[in-house]
Amino acid sequence: MSTLSPLTRPHVASAARSRQTTGYNPSYWPAEQHMNPHPQQRQIVLGITGGVAAYKAAHLTRLLLKEQVAVQVIMTQAACGFVTPATFQALSGRPVLTDLWDERIPNRMAHIEASRQADLILVAPASANFMAKVSTGLADDLLSTTVAARHCPLLLAPAMNREMWHNPANQRNLRQLQADGVRILGPASGEQACGEVGEGRLLEPEELLHQVLRQLQPQPLAGRKVLLTAGPTFEAIDPVRGITNSSSGKMGYALAQAAWEAGAEVVLVSGPTALPAPPGCTRIAVRSAAQMLAAVQEALPGTHLFFAVAAVADYTPATPAEHKLKKGKAQLQITLTPTVDILAHVAASPNPPFCIGFAAESQHLAEYAELKRRRKNIPLVVGNLVQRALGSDDNEVILFDDHGAHPLAPASKTHLARQILAHAMALAFPAFTPDKVLP
Repeated sequence: MSTLSPLTRPHVASAARSRQTTGYNPSYWPAEQHMNPHPQQRQIVLGITGGVAAYKAAHLTRLLLKEQVAVQVIMTQAACGFVTPATFQALSGRPVLTDLWDERIPNRMAHIEASRQADLILVAPASANFMAKVSTGLADDLLSTTVAARHCPLLLAPAMNREMWHNPANQRNLRQLQADGVRILGPASGEQACGEVGEGRLLEPEELLHQVLRQLQPQPLAGRKVLLTAGPTFEAIDPVRGITNSSSGKMGYALAQAAWEAGAEVVLVSGPTALPAPPGCTRIAVRSAAQMLAAVQEALPGTHLFFAVAAVADYTPATPAEHKLKKGKAQLQITLTPTVDILAHVAASPNPPFCIGFAAESQHLAEYAELKRRRKNIPLVVGNLVQRALGSDDNEVILFDDHGAHPLAPASKTHLARQILAHAMALAFPAFTPDKVLP
């Protein structure tokens, strides 16, 4: 039986490319029948340098694997003083590389093999010392040599003390790295391990994940604007009480993230939710249906795709009480008036964007969703049953357009968002097909 290297990548094309580069070794490359069943799986090199923030890279590794991104970890000797290689071997499922002369690599060229098989290299955390090395082209260990030998994008996520970050020499190195085309992620600002407060914190693993996913996929929406609504609205009865619904906003936020990953300028008009703003998006927080309408109208110019995902109240109290209503024995009657239909309003505007509506129904989904699409004269409606969707991280939807109904398999809202976006783009921009959009 042949022995597979820790760097073996499940890509026939990538294998062929590396064979041309380093010479084919039958003990290194797997037989075709042993190839990964997911030939389009993406792979990155995750470099880890010395710093307290190295522990965050463990969580990042898990997040990447959940997104079907294969991770080959390379650690510097300083990094091993903070987190052991065994941790990352257990998480990634691959031996961790630390030595330029690793005997497990048949041709002893780990830096070449690792860089050729990677779609990108992310170094997180990236220390001041490592940034100085890369900015000057110094290659004296496995990680710096791999970076020097790369022909894929390089992302550095700095982590260091605030004074080190603002040190003139470090800032000079930073400018050189940016001039060389290296993407710098962060750093964030906040409390540091030393007790000081300021710039220098490593970005959180979730934010690094989003940046990696965006880098790994095509950018078909680059230069285009996507406007979305998400979450519930709150229609005040008095200063304390109001009419709202149980929408979590998760589907709209997932779509905003998917659009940003595809390269779009994203504006998200959000009702009250507990969700953090998606990375790279402009979030406009609103409360009522009237405020949401006003925000959409203001953001509408230049929009190419409009996703009306928010669960907007159909009615609002005609005259909200100025002060808190006191409980009494008599029945309380509240006069409600219809709110403006935001989706219909946008669809009927001059030169409207491509509009996508959402229909959350409790019964007769196909009938009601198609009726909504035709009544509002929009090209695409995404339908789902509220019993399965509200507040959940997963969903099951059906897409309704002029060609009929297109059910999508149950999946996470993040995964469904990418499929919905791909379908919308294929309709709105005929040059695009879903296989060119999905990562």
